[in-house]
Amino acid sequence: MKKGKQLQWGRVDLHIHTPASACYAEPNVTYLDILRRAGEKGLDIIAITDHNTVAGCAAMSKEMEELMLLERLNRLRAKEKQRLEEYRRLGDKILVLPGFEFTATLGFHILGIFSEKTSTRELEYILLDLNIPPDKLDAGSTEVGATTDVLTAYRIIDEAGGLVIAAHANSSHGVALQGLDFGGQTKIAYTQDPHLHALEVTDLEKKGQRTTASFYRGSKPEYPRRMHCIQGSDSHRLNRDPRDRNALGVGDRVTEVLLPEVSFETLKAVFLGDDFARTRPYRPAKAPFDHVRAAREQGPNIVLSFHESIAKKGGRLHAIVCDVVAFANANGGVIYVGARADPKVAPVGINNPEETIGILKAEIQRRVTPPLDVSIDSLESEGKKIIRLVVPKGSDVPYAVDGSKIYVRSESETSLALRDEVVQLVQQRLAPPQPEAIEVEPGEEEVAPQVEPPRTGVEIVDTVERKGTLYHTVKDLRNGNVVQNVTRSSARKLWRYAITQREQTPVKSEKITWHGDIGFWKTYKRGGKVRYNLAQRDPDGKVHIYYGVTEEGFHGEWRRFLKGE
Repeated sequence: MKKGKQLQWGRVDLHIHTPASACYAEPNVTYLDILRRAGEKGLDIIAITDHNTVAGCAAMSKEMEELMLLERLNRLRAKEKQRLEEYRRLGDKILVLPGFEFTATLGFHILGIFSEKTSTRELEYILLDLNIPPDKLDAGSTEVGATTDVLTAYRIIDEAGGLVIAAHANSSHGVALQGLDFGGQTKIAYTQDPHLHALEVTDLEKKGQRTTASFYRGSKPEYPRRMHCIQGSDSHRLNRDPRDRNALGVGDRVTEVLLPEVSFETLKAVFLGDDFARTRPYRPAKAPFDHVRAAREQGPNIVLSFHESIAKKGGRLHAIVCDVVAFANANGGVIYVGARADPKVAPVGINNPEETIGILKAEIQRRVTPPLDVSIDSLESEGKKIIRLVVPKGSDVPYAVDGSKIYVRSESETSLALRDEVVQLVQQRLAPPQPEAIEVEPGEEEVAPQVEPPRTGVEIVDTVERKGTLYHTVKDLRNGNVVQNVTRSSARKLWRYAITQREQTPVKSEKITWHGDIGFWKTYKRGGKVRYNLAQRDPDGKVHIYYGVTEEGFHGEWRRFLKGE
C-alpha cells in the first residue's frame, strides 16, 4: 500500500511477539527476520506487542541506531551494510508500531499500541504506571504479580495516546471469553468501556449468529455499543507450526483496514469512528470480505434494515427516512439500499450511487428534525453498488419526520411512536447521565440477583375490557418501556402475535417445561428467525409470559433453553 490520500486497503497485524517475550517459541529468530517475514506477507503495518515489556521494541531500535552510527563513522562492514540497507528497505514498506501486551489483574490481556514517535522510555513509564514491577520490565513474562484492573488499564493506555485493544477477547485470557464468573455492570464494561477501541477475536472469518463479532454488533440490549472486531496473529514464532494449526507465525491472521495513508493516526481514527466497513479479515486466496452480504445473512434487526430502492412510488424513500429517525431515537444503526434482506436474492444495486446519495442527503436534511448527521456512502456487493447509511445514536431525542411524526425501532420493525413511548423518549433526554460501571476488585463479592427477565421480546402486563374491546398494557423487554391501551388491531407485529396468543391461546402452567422458576413454552419462526415463548414464576405464584424472545435476549439461567432448543 502506497502512502497517499486516496483510501486503500492496508494489511495490518497488530499482535506480534519477539524473542523479548519469555514464551517465544523460536529464540534464535532476529528482529530483522520478523520484518522480512512481514514484508513477505505484504503487511503494511505491524505492532510489536511483547508480554509486559517493550524490550523487543528497544532491541530493534538499538540495533538500527548502532548500524547508523557505524555508517556515520564510516566503519560499516559488508554484512552490516547489507543489514542496514535491509532495515531501511523494509522500513519504507512497513510501519512498525511499538506496544505491549499487558496482563491485567485476574489474568486478562490487553494490547496497548502507540505511535512510532513514542519513545521506549515513555512506554516503560506507562508500564510502571500499570504496576509492572521495575525488576520485571525486561522479563517479557505473562506472570508479573498484581498489576492493574482491566478498566483502569484501558483508561491509562488511552489517556497516554495508545490504541486499546482487548487481546484474543473470545479466547483464553480474553475479556469476552464465555463462562467468565463475573456479573453485573463489570462484565459489560469489559467490552463496552469508552476507553476500549477494539476487540481482537479469533473467529472473525466464521459465519453465523454466535460469532463474537455478531454478539457485539450492537443488537443486544445490555451491549448496545457496537465494537470494532479485528484479528491478529498473536505470533510467538516466525512461521506457523506444522504440528499445531493454532500456533501462528507473523502475518498468518491479518486484518485489512481502509486508510487514506499509512500512519498510526489514520489507523486509530478508524477505531474511533463508526464506519465498521473499513475493517475486514484479509483473505489471501478468497474474494474480499463482503460487508453487505454479511449484513444480509444477519437479517433485519434492531440495528439493521434493508431497502431495494429509494423510489417515491410505494413509499420506499419515506420508509428509509423513517428508519433513519427510528435508529436515531434508539442506539443508531445501518441502512442498506439496493438489496433485499434475503441473501438468496441477488442485489439489484443502485445505478447512479452519487445521485442517489445526494437525494438521500437532501431528503434527510429537509425532513428530519432536529438536524442529524448521517454518513452515506456506497459499497460493492456481488458486482452491484449498494448505498449504506450509518445512523448515529441521537443526542437530541426525540427525532421526528416532517416535524411531528416520531418513529421508533422495535426489533426489525419501524413504527410510529405511541404516546407512552414519546413520553419515555423525552424522559430519556432529560434524565441525568448514568455513572460509569465500577470495577469489582479481587476479593469483593457481588450479590447474586434473582433471575432477570429475558432482554428481548414483550410481556403483556395487564388487560382490561372496555365496551367489548380488550385493551392491553405491553412491556418491551429490550428497553423496559410500557405502553398502555394497545388493541389487537392497533398492535405492531410482535405485539399482535402476543395479544393474539393471550386472547386465543392462553398458556397453561402444565404446558410449560419448568427449571425452577423459569420455564420454556414453545418456539416459532418469524422472518426466518427462531423466537421463543418463555415463562417465569414469582414467589407468590404469579406467572409471567414472555413472547417472541430472540437469541440476543437470553442471559444467565435462560441460556439453558438455547442449549436444548
